[in-house]
Amino acid sequence: MEQRVSHPPPVLPPAFCRVHRRLVEAGEEALLAGGAVRDLLLGRTPSDFDLATSATPERVAELFSRTVMVGAQFGVVRVIDGEAESEVEVATFRADLSYRDGRHPEGVRYTDAREDAIRRDFTINGLFFDPSTSEVIDYVGGIEDLAQGRLRAIGDPRTRFEEDRLRLLRAVRFSVALGLPIESRTWDAVLEFAPSIVKVSAERIRDEIEKMLIHPRREYAYHLLSDSGLMGAILPEVESMRGVEQPPAYHPEGDVHVHTGLVLSHLSSPDFALALAALLHDVGKPGTFEVTDRIRFNRHDSLGAEISEEICDRLKVSRRDRERVVWLVKKHLAFISIDEMRPARRTRLFDQEYFEDLLALCYADCRGSHGDTSLAERTEEYYRAYLAAGPKVEPILRGKQLIEIGFTPGPQLGEILRAVDDAHRDGEFDQDDISAALDWVRERYPIEPRSESQ
Repeated sequence: MEQRVSHPPPVLPPAFCRVHRRLVEAGEEALLAGGAVRDLLLGRTPSDFDLATSATPERVAELFSRTVMVGAQFGVVRVIDGEAESEVEVATFRADLSYRDGRHPEGVRYTDAREDAIRRDFTINGLFFDPSTSEVIDYVGGIEDLAQGRLRAIGDPRTRFEEDRLRLLRAVRFSVALGLPIESRTWDAVLEFAPSIVKVSAERIRDEIEKMLIHPRREYAYHLLSDSGLMGAILPEVESMRGVEQPPAYHPEGDVHVHTGLVLSHLSSPDFALALAALLHDVGKPGTFEVTDRIRFNRHDSLGAEISEEICDRLKVSRRDRERVVWLVKKHLAFISIDEMRPARRTRLFDQEYFEDLLALCYADCRGSHGDTSLAERTEEYYRAYLAAGPKVEPILRGKQLIEIGFTPGPQLGEILRAVDDAHRDGEFDQDDISAALDWVRERYPIEPRSESQ
């Protein structure tokens, strides 16, 4: 049943208003559609302003001098507004034809606003706003669902998820982002269809996971993904952490699964790579669980790094993010011996590109377990002192100087130079004392005589 509700006129982008006005003046119906209407009703600032219209793509192209047919087969055209040099996405009212791949319709037929609304995913995303009358137009019950505070699929939830399996992840994401519990029939359908999420491309899955992991309510997203069965389908390695016990003296919070959710909650505005590393930092624990004098997970950091690399590859994570995630997982226990580290080793750790991410992960790891952050705090003190010392010093020796005293060019030179650098950082000789550095080398590395052919 159609419902129209007056709403105070929102501030709409000038480009959107110009495109809307031109369509209406040409006798076409044109409405603000989807998430922007939902956000307006929730008092949020929309990020996208999309127009749904009765005009066909060909008609839109006739009415505007600059258009891009980005999805003409689905009735989508981008209109380039000359005054603002910005784009407005215009989509023809449509009904989708059958879905065979669980993701994309085979085609569309053009229709009216009502049919366009009922083909969408959730009622809160099926609303329209008419800028001409300042009315919200509701064909699917979205206004009531917003008032009741629930996320509900339009029509039969099973049909909606059969059409497009990505909607399973979108259900979780919208529940997290909007703070709306998933309505019972919709939730039952999510549980039923969760195993089929693997039909969706890895890139689409990764994008949805990313949006959830960087959201402030990422811990809720983590548990909702797990409870729905979606985590088990997408990341079975993470789901396998459920029920894996930990030594209570160090982890009074509970099993590895609970701990991981708490670590996620203690991150402060992470980007995707850091949040993903937090999600995966203990993924090696199920495979290394053993009970000796107590529960132990020997070398779970190394196994976790291997598993993390496999997961990043599976999700098509960018090369740089994959490198960062794997390094963070592999090094997340590096601070345990921070007080015993020689200054050179400590400095080399501080020199690493992702060290500050590692420190943030360490704080979250401590807060998500025993709550004692003294280890992270001491590490940060060492790090601040390292930064206060100023820029990294230049190497005291170079390969040329080693060759001059008789060493042969080759890989050994790099090994010697690194050892010299470490000794210098450890205070065994001063920065300007090249003679002492060379003596240090002679004492530890024999110089082999060169053959005549050399």
